[in-house]
Amino acid sequence: QVQLVESGGGLVQPGGSLRLSCAASGIIFRLAAMGWYRQAPGKQRELVAAITSGGNTNYADSVKGRFTISRDNARNTVDLQMNSLKPEDTAVYYCQCRPAFTTQAYWGQGTQVTVSP
Repeated sequence: QVQLVESGGGLVQPGGSLRLSCAASGIIFRLAAMGWYRQAPGKQRELVAAITSGGNTNYADSVKGRFTISRDNARNTVDLQMNSLKPEDTAVYYCQCRPAFTTQAYWGQGTQVTVSP
């Protein structure tokens, strides 16, 4: 079965950095599109960044220039480097996988990111 395990969340001060990582199993990772989403209390889940199997990326306007998504097909991981963090980045961050040849999407369990003085 498909499993996505996130790690790297935590508490950081404004202006700080965090790196999230998502390890995937149960899929042909190199053919999957991967993404990071977040959900703040009382808000809908939103796309933060995504990367295709070919390495093309897209970002939410609110994180452009601060966050970078990357993938390592040898390790079956997708990372989200978050710099210049702001309090409004506080949320639970979820890894999403869209395997090739299916419309199914899979989610990780989420990791909390809190940006606070």
